Amino acid sequence: MTPEINIPEVLAEVTDVFARYEQALMANQPAVLDELFWNSLHTLRYGFSENHYGHAGISAFRASLPVQSPPRELLRTVITTYGRDFATANCEFRREGATAVGRQSQTWLRTADGWRVVAAHVSLLG
Repeated sequence: MTPEINIPEVLAEVTDVFARYEQALMANQPAVLDELFWNSLHTLRYGFSENHYGHAGISAFRASLPVQSPPRELLRTVITTYGRDFATANCEFRREGATAVGRQSQTWLRTADGWRVVAAHVSLLG
């Protein structure tokens, strides 16, 4: 059975939580970012030059960063929901003053605590 795609109220929920994530990333709010990742050993994040497994590993990496993420412009964002409890959020971005385009992919799952990122990937093109 194929889940219903982009149920309007579910799409609105994920769009809102994605915006909250982006705001926390740009404002260097690690507590919010930690909250929005699923607190599980199964959570993973592949970064520009590192891989992190489990919520604790992701949180430790974030805590080790000396400064917030450089300002960036979202060039294109595609959020798709699958049924009521699963979604993907993908965006292309450009950091301020850079020419390279970056990509970010997130897999979101509705949990008892709300929508949480269960897998994420960030990379730069070229």
